[in-house]
Amino acid sequence: MKHQTQVLAVLFLLFIGLVSSVTAQSAYTNYRPYDKNGLNVFETPKQVTNWTGDVKVRVGGNFTQQYQHLSHSSAFFTDANNDKVNDNLYNLAPGFNLATANLNVDVWLADGVRMNLVTYLSARHHNEAWVKGGYIQFDKLPFIKSDAVDKLMENVTIRVGHNELNYGDAHYRRTDNGNAVYNPFVGNYILDAFNTEIGGEVTYQKNGLLADFAMTTGAINGVITRPAVTANDPDNSRKPAYIGKLGFDKQLNDDFRIRATGSLYTISSTARNVLYNGDRAGSRYYLVVEPATATAVAQAWSGSIQPGFTDKVTAIMGNLFMKYKGIEFFGTYETAKGRSNAEKDERTAGQIAADLIYRFGADENFFVGGRYNKVDAQFLFSGAIKDVSASRLQGVLGWFVTKNMVAKLEYVNQDYAGDFPANDIRRGANFKGLMLEAAVGF
Repeated sequence: MKHQTQVLAVLFLLFIGLVSSVTAQSAYTNYRPYDKNGLNVFETPKQVTNWTGDVKVRVGGNFTQQYQHLSHSSAFFTDANNDKVNDNLYNLAPGFNLATANLNVDVWLADGVRMNLVTYLSARHHNEAWVKGGYIQFDKLPFIKSDAVDKLMENVTIRVGHNELNYGDAHYRRTDNGNAVYNPFVGNYILDAFNTEIGGEVTYQKNGLLADFAMTTGAINGVITRPAVTANDPDNSRKPAYIGKLGFDKQLNDDFRIRATGSLYTISSTARNVLYNGDRAGSRYYLVVEPATATAVAQAWSGSIQPGFTDKVTAIMGNLFMKYKGIEFFGTYETAKGRSNAEKDERTAGQIAADLIYRFGADENFFVGGRYNKVDAQFLFSGAIKDVSASRLQGVLGWFVTKNMVAKLEYVNQDYAGDFPANDIRRGANFKGLMLEAAVGF
């Protein structure tokens, strides 16, 4: 009965969305489209609204499926059966991964006021329906009758809610569970800064200049329990997280666009921060470099590096995006330091990444590209801090069959290096092979 009710609710929302999409297209402003039109859109644009006085609802979705043909190896090798198979590694074979899906609901409540809610209907880490987050966005403040406020809001956007962190620009190009349209590749970064936290954000955009400031709880969940007293936190208090971004984004002429930003995320103490493992959807590379007893749900972040900065973290990310005709470059430099609540000393982590994409054909519906991504981090093993690293190469061929459908064929090759312990499955490890992905967004 529970599942039947859920299905009926989804069908009802879809009906409302289809009706509203026919009758109120002009009301859909100040949001990022979920199809190809959302490519290379970062902060939501400031657009002139055409408010009719009625609440408008838009229901959309994302669906993604991969076929995985990967192999892996590790220096931690045991062959109990004498069959030249590493008994420590998960026994990989080609096959289809779990299909993932998002339900996207956008509601225009008033002139310049929009509510957003995204639900993961199926995800690797949460197979059941799970709310990603939601917020209310103000591009106008129609309930404040002030010409000065109206003038200010021509360049200001305010978001309040359980929102995706606007730290860096890489989160605008990553795969978000079922939403794989914006990502030209199949996999995300090795060091994947992504989370939703409760708080507020103010964005200012004018003539290519961008400034953004946010303050959040620093935790993925709502928490009202007082933390325990520890040596690192004698006043047993939670601290807020602060996020800031400054940048420049300008279409200089018909052919050339440039965007450069610098971002900061910092928090001094919290019950559990998950800036680098807040993606509840999990990795696209299923069960690579995982033990034989692993499951896709429990070991959901295969191929990722998660430094474990769960109590204190300060992270800085710089991004450069350039597009000249069909040639597109996106670069990332990131450095971070932090620790868990049980640690006294801070550790470091950082990464570099570079994407080069060439989009061609009618309406740039075809693309080919490559990415290099390298992470260096300090891990704590048996009380000692050790240096580890991972590097990944990705190559991709892609085709937007329509503006709502994209297919990608990716080759990926990732190596692990550094002082992983002798019995750590990541020591001297590698995974490589092909990924075929099809995604829909509307």
